[in-house]
Amino acid sequence: MESWVERLMYASRWILAPIYLGLSVALLFLGIKLFQELIHVAPMILSMKESELVLLILSLIDMALVGGLLVMVMLSGYENFVSKLDIQEGQEKLSWLGKVDSGTLKNKVAASIVAISSIHLLRIFVDANRYESEQLKYYVIIHLTFVVSAIGMGILDKYTRSRT
Repeated sequence: MESWVERLMYASRWILAPIYLGLSVALLFLGIKLFQELIHVAPMILSMKESELVLLILSLIDMALVGGLLVMVMLSGYENFVSKLDIQEGQEKLSWLGKVDSGTLKNKVAASIVAISSIHLLRIFVDANRYESEQLKYYVIIHLTFVVSAIGMGILDKYTRSRT
């Protein structure tokens, strides 16, 4: 009985596979949205103010960071929790693939969230005249919360790795 329960629990990791596949669909949606934004703004590019162009570029960078985060979570999560990716020798393989454990993945996700939050904060500061100072204060507090959390996770990870 115990052996059967353990095999069933171990096999249940495959329930995560459709979730990671769903992230690839989300990545496709993000790519479509990026190109939709570029097509939408292309006719107006010559009449845009520099600050509007900077905001657009920051939005595109933000989408690229989210896309990278999706790829990292999708591939390393699958490899850590479901099954090793079978990539033949000689095929293109990402250098970090197979080297990111769940602790490292959490730290990379936290760092990505800080980077994405930084881009959002920069976008808000570029267009700061549209916001009240109270709103700006809360944006900064939220961003600093992400930064402190990421630093705390990194310190905790380093501490727990040195103890093992």
